Amino acid sequence: MTLAFGIIVRNKKIHTDARPVRTSACAACDSELRYRLRKLTKTELTVTKKKIRVVQYGVGPIGASIVKLMRQKNALEIVGAIDSDPAKAGRDLGEIVGAADAPWGVAVSADTAVLRGQVDAVIHCTSSYLKDVMGQLLACVEAGCCVVSTCEELAYPFRKHPELSRKLDEAAKEEGVAVVGTGVNPGFVMDKLALTLAAVAQRVDSARVTRIVDASKRRLPLQKKIGAGMTPEEFREKVAAGIIKHHGLPESVAMVADGMGLAVEQITETIEPMIAEEMVKTPFLEVAAGQVAGVHQIARGTGPGGEKIFMELKMYVGAKDPADTVELSGEPNISLTIPGGTHGDIATAAVAVNAIPEILAAPAGLRTARELPLSYFAANA
Repeated sequence: MTLAFGIIVRNKKIHTDARPVRTSACAACDSELRYRLRKLTKTELTVTKKKIRVVQYGVGPIGASIVKLMRQKNALEIVGAIDSDPAKAGRDLGEIVGAADAPWGVAVSADTAVLRGQVDAVIHCTSSYLKDVMGQLLACVEAGCCVVSTCEELAYPFRKHPELSRKLDEAAKEEGVAVVGTGVNPGFVMDKLALTLAAVAQRVDSARVTRIVDASKRRLPLQKKIGAGMTPEEFREKVAAGIIKHHGLPESVAMVADGMGLAVEQITETIEPMIAEEMVKTPFLEVAAGQVAGVHQIARGTGPGGEKIFMELKMYVGAKDPADTVELSGEPNISLTIPGGTHGDIATAAVAVNAIPEILAAPAGLRTARELPLSYFAANA
């Protein structure tokens, strides 16, 4: 007798070495894997391993980086892509992202029709604002797909968008799928990393995270997003209009506060320009001395007794001594510094792709980086 198994995770059907069986989940084993054994006849001895079928939603610079990384994973099959840009619709995905082995035979679609096929997960990269992507996320959920999104406001949306959070959570539970917003920041450096370090603390009284990023090594859209090359006056006008800022610091403060049990009642944020002291040249633009080189953002979480969480981001072209530093005050005091810092674009793609197996195994609903395990998705997995 030969035995094979199918993996059942909540109500979601996962492609495995054998025939998956859809069952209803029981409350006692929300996130546990349950294995069902069955006999195989002699004619069924040849088992074909099926891959996780993924769709890329949004093929901008980050989406392109994610697609190329997914292409390296043996367990993944890219079955489609979605982008609203008319210049991309109908074209081969591999050619759009500049892959050496293009064409891939995967056409970019202008709508979500591609989700009607057998799709396990969607990697979503279109906007930082949750209200702007709710329709896109709901379309993925209603198609029965798990979602990993790089939308910063989705990383921990419960304070800023309680109603949208509830709506998305309910929709995901109804369809038996899971959704998460993640990336390098928010999603790792200024929140998940701090929470991970807290695992070796007996008590945490406060947290301080500082991130210094040399934006000259980053993509052009990010350099423009932080105001590089503007005058200080233009910068402040764009900040007032909500155009210039790095998204996600308040979400990171809220995630750390809840994860560490710190009584944070108010979250504040300030944004100031970093002014270039000398000419800075990047592959995309030049910043003269006196012009804006980038952003200096600070988010604070305060409560009874004063400041509980301090997060500082300096992201500018020509940054000196880039680094990521996490400091926890408590028993004991803990400090960790990553010299050179975490490369944002590389890490964002890595975090998103590494999260695919975890979101497929997660309980249905709106999840966060706080609760999902950190993992590495090996190319030969």
